[in-house]
Amino acid sequence: MKVIFLKDLKGQGKKGEVKEVSEGYARNFLIPRGYAQIANEGNLKQLEQLHKAESRRKEKEKEEAMETAEKLKSVTLPFQVKAGEGGRLFGSITSKQIADGLEKLGFKIDKRKILLDDPIRSLGVTNVQIRLHPEVTATVKVHITEE
Repeated sequence: MKVIFLKDLKGQGKKGEVKEVSEGYARNFLIPRGYAQIANEGNLKQLEQLHKAESRRKEKEKEEAMETAEKLKSVTLPFQVKAGEGGRLFGSITSKQIADGLEKLGFKIDKRKILLDDPIRSLGVTNVQIRLHPEVTATVKVHITEE
């Protein structure tokens, strides 16, 4: 019997997947518990519509990320911090501070999307990568000057 999985079920299938399972397993376990529904014509068309809507949503997210990346190209974040000998900072500039600085400029970006291996600890301009979407990465300049 063909069924459409409504939820992820370990070892059996993922949400939206159409699979052949035994009739007893489908009727006695999957369907009563809401894990699957019978794969008839109407349900398959409904699943296809859901896939189309999901792909449109993902495409729209990607376009928005590309627009944001274009805007971020021209952004330079200024930071004034105390520094010691040789341009070494007494503290450091972290992804949280960069996210806060971007938020003040009107960009709502989560600090976990900022790709910063180690906090910035020296004066000057540093290019910081921001992953806005799995396929879109933007670069922001962080300019650190001595206070």
